[in-house]
Amino acid sequence: MAPGPEDVGLSGERLARIDAHLKNRYLDPGKIAGALTLVYRRGKIAHLSPQGLADRERGVSMAEDTLFRIYSMTKPITSVALMMLYEHGHFQLNDPVRKFIPEWKNLRVFRAGSYPQFLTEPCQREMKIRDLFTHMSGLTYGFMHRTNVDAAYRKLGIGMLDARYKGNLQDMIEALADLPLEFSPGTAWNYSVATDVLGHLVEKISGEPLDEYLRRHLFEPLGMLDTGFRVPEEKLDRFAASYTRGPKKELLLLDDPQKSGWAREQRFLSGGGGLVSTAADYLKFCRMLLSGGELDGTRILGPRTLELMTRNHLPEDQDLTQLASGAFSETTYEGVGFGLGFSVTLDPVAAGVVGSAGEFAWGGAASTAFWIDPSEDLIVIFLTQILPSQLFNFRGQLKSIIYPAILD
Repeated sequence: MAPGPEDVGLSGERLARIDAHLKNRYLDPGKIAGALTLVYRRGKIAHLSPQGLADRERGVSMAEDTLFRIYSMTKPITSVALMMLYEHGHFQLNDPVRKFIPEWKNLRVFRAGSYPQFLTEPCQREMKIRDLFTHMSGLTYGFMHRTNVDAAYRKLGIGMLDARYKGNLQDMIEALADLPLEFSPGTAWNYSVATDVLGHLVEKISGEPLDEYLRRHLFEPLGMLDTGFRVPEEKLDRFAASYTRGPKKELLLLDDPQKSGWAREQRFLSGGGGLVSTAADYLKFCRMLLSGGELDGTRILGPRTLELMTRNHLPEDQDLTQLASGAFSETTYEGVGFGLGFSVTLDPVAAGVVGSAGEFAWGGAASTAFWIDPSEDLIVIFLTQILPSQLFNFRGQLKSIIYPAILD
């Protein structure tokens, strides 16, 4: 008999609430077209359920091998890739970024309150590579619509969800050299294009294009053969459509998979949000992380490196409520810190959700999410395709269903 959820300490009856919840609350009312939920515990998949449609317009059902735009779930992958180079001694976390990006040696900070002028002042200290990993660099995203700096990003097409940057990574680096930072590095937390900069550092240090480095050193060794910056023609029939919400809360097609930009070669390889993947591929990546950097005999990172990456790196062990300068990210702020590429749960009570201290996680703009709970030997991956990601609290709702299903 095939192992069931009970064999890994989970209640199958309670896990069935996942499908019922998504069907009754989201699929039947037409709030989303489809979704896939995967629960993995103690070395086994306990729950894997594709529901609804991957492509509503063509009537294509969601399937276990559906391809999803994972957007910012790309960030942990890029962070791991750069830390692989760290393990070869190529850089230190406290190295100044200008050591590898000399164009940034004279970065300045936007002077608060200088609107409508665009005045700047010197940084209090240099930007470190650590600041890029932790989003404490002073960089931002163009879609934030919050400050003059955001507006300058939009004018150049940098860090936008609805349009791809027209240049390559080097072009973006040169453009950012002429823009001020939101704040002095290390003084605040702001979600940003920092992980795209990490992707540039992967290229600069390794001498390989980001897509080639990821393919050779991460995707092929882990068997993540459906993950990449482009969907080849022979896989387009597995590529989900993406949607957004209209003015009457109706579901509107945002990106047709057959006409998508992801079907073409990409000039801008976004280490912060450019990958497409499947549940099976992302599970391999998560299993590697959960097992201390190794999967099925293939070691990607050392266990101590993973321990470092998944600790809170915010100053004085603060949470994001004390340091975040913007209102948007892929996590709540209370009781949550940040490591080297992941959010890290510090206090589930403060966070207001059932779970464990030490969980590390992230999500993506199309409402995808994952988390890894080492203390429970648990991985959860949720994939759907509706933008923006703050429409619905899928992560919190799934936690309230999944954790009570843990019996031992």
